[in-house]
Amino acid sequence: MSNGFKSLKVYQLSYQLAMKIFKISKNFPVEEKYSLTDQIRKSSRSVCANIAEAYRKRRYPKHFTSKITW
Repeated sequence: MSNGFKSLKVYQLSYQLAMKIFKISKNFPVEEKYSLTDQIRKSSRSVCANIAEAYRKRRYPKHFTSKITW
């Protein structure tokens, strides 16, 4: 039985990368906290969120495609 989107290899890899980015960004200068650091963290999390949303909408081909392409 599938665990949904969390069983997808691409989701697992993007989640691992998002966690690495978070840990690395902890060492960024304090003055970058609300600009560069925040943007990097948000963008890394959005990859995981888009994969999850696309998976839930996979029965709608156009919506699914729009979430996994640029």
